[in-house]
Amino acid sequence: MEKKITVVIPTYKRPELLSRCLRALEEQEFDKSDFDVIVVSDGPDKYTRQLACSWKYASLIEVKYLPLPQKGGPAAARNAGWRASDAPIIAFTDDDTIPDPNWLQSIWQAWKGERAAVYTGRVVVPIKGRPTDYEWNTAQLEKADFVTANCACTRQALEMVNGFDESFKTAWREDSDLEFRLLQQNIPIYHLQNAIVLHPARKARWGISVGEQRKNIFNALLYKKFPKLYRERIQRRPAWNYYLMICFFLLGAFFAFDGAYTASAVLFGAWLLMIGLFAGKRLKHTSHTASHILEMIVTSAAIPFAATYWSLYGAWRYKVLYL
Repeated sequence: MEKKITVVIPTYKRPELLSRCLRALEEQEFDKSDFDVIVVSDGPDKYTRQLACSWKYASLIEVKYLPLPQKGGPAAARNAGWRASDAPIIAFTDDDTIPDPNWLQSIWQAWKGERAAVYTGRVVVPIKGRPTDYEWNTAQLEKADFVTANCACTRQALEMVNGFDESFKTAWREDSDLEFRLLQQNIPIYHLQNAIVLHPARKARWGISVGEQRKNIFNALLYKKFPKLYRERIQRRPAWNYYLMICFFLLGAFFAFDGAYTASAVLFGAWLLMIGLFAGKRLKHTSHTASHILEMIVTSAAIPFAATYWSLYGAWRYKVLYL
């Protein structure tokens, strides 16, 4: 029986989160026979396979399991999922979301039979009290114009842009890349206020923000492909404050090595002042526990170096002048 909607969920070694997402899909106010779910494991993962296969036989919804032979990133997983579907509408979400019961119904009601159309709904990040810096950053998904944690595309729209660009090997900027290519093809993107998914912020390890800077590699790739749209919608100007902080530190170290201690002290003082301002900005809306304050100070000193390194590495890797 042909389905109206296929839900594609990329996942990898997170069976607990996937199970929660599947339970939410089981509670959809949409005829269970009118949609199916394709779980795409981003590489071999026996626990995800066991979960998906057990769900297949114990649920009212049809769940298919599709493993990638090797890890390729969420873009590759989503491509494998939508290409394995026969439905006219492909809805994308992530394994760490909780789709609202009316999610699929809202999408289906919005579709007027257009061959090429895209729908993006609201992402809600529930947070209690003052969040950590990581939770605050996750909460910014609520303001995003287009995220693949909550979007749906007609098959024709995906075929016109050839799906996701698999050069984006991690969950970063692959959604913006898809959005920009849809805009280039003049494919309409409709915003649905009633199509909602919850995206709870997960707990993160101490200092995670430094490791997260590695994603800047893919900022460079997106900038190479869409320099104008990137500056308009992602980052208006280079992170000059990071470069200035690095210059203050390096010049301070140089003058100290050269014996010019007064100049060195002034430069290191300017560097510390900028770290303080940066940390203060990050603490403005976030937790003020002693551990979190210390984390913000330490990571505010390290982030400019990590971000700049990965940005320049991305510029070299993709042969683009990106700062």
